[in-house]
Amino acid sequence: MSIRAAARVMENYSTSFSLATRLLDERTRTDIRNLYAVVRIADEIVDGTAADAGLGEAAVRAELDAFEHAVIRAVDTGFSTNPAIHAFAGTARRTDMSPEHLTAFFSSMRHDLSCSVVYDEAELDRYIYGSAEVIGLMCLSIFTADRTLPEEELVRCATGARRLGAAFQKVNFLRDLHEDTAELGRSYLGDGAPLTDRKRDEVVTDVRADLDAALETVPLLPARVRAGVIAAVLLYGELTDRLAVIPASEIMRRRVSVPARVKAAIPVRALVMAARMRS
Repeated sequence: MSIRAAARVMENYSTSFSLATRLLDERTRTDIRNLYAVVRIADEIVDGTAADAGLGEAAVRAELDAFEHAVIRAVDTGFSTNPAIHAFAGTARRTDMSPEHLTAFFSSMRHDLSCSVVYDEAELDRYIYGSAEVIGLMCLSIFTADRTLPEEELVRCATGARRLGAAFQKVNFLRDLHEDTAELGRSYLGDGAPLTDRKRDEVVTDVRADLDAALETVPLLPARVRAGVIAAVLLYGELTDRLAVIPASEIMRRRVSVPARVKAAIPVRALVMAARMRS
């Protein structure tokens, strides 16, 4: 039941990640879904469901604290009455995830609880690390759970994982700009001023550099996960390309997405690219 519950979370919230995970082996796919479920639930506590139920900031913070404590306790004991948490605990224990990564993630979630948040450069770097880069590192723990990489390769893969997570988050900042600014009162891309084409271009350049750096490390990963990772890179690359040519003023008004027909072609491209990499 716990594994099915976690899988439903990803299926309902992210068509892109659902598509990419279909290219993974069953064990890895299950672990990624378990991780995604806990991360998504925490994000939902912060971004909407609790406030929609009428909870104030202090009450939402208390709910997030309680959720974090439940996750940490489950990882320590191997059990939770919450199906999604229970599934994640099994994954975290089996893959030896770092407790520091969970701590950093929940720290970034708390930053989002302020009624109005404007991030300077240093704060944004810390936020991206906790909200996205550590997710990449936890994915790496899953990918390498059954295969010990040489230290040099592991360091390179960790860098690639962090940069892939950062790229995803920066794309999300652009894609979700209207919701973040108009509905949640947050500004991740500057001092709260309207997005300019120049700022959009800066973010797009950063994202493309991160995606390229991450893609370079994929051949170091176990062969069974490469196509799934490549698919995720290609999906976000497509979204980045679309954001790059849309006026900043339009990005501030609507959420940009990749058409279903384009998404549907990406798994084949990912499988071909993975097949060309060394075994």
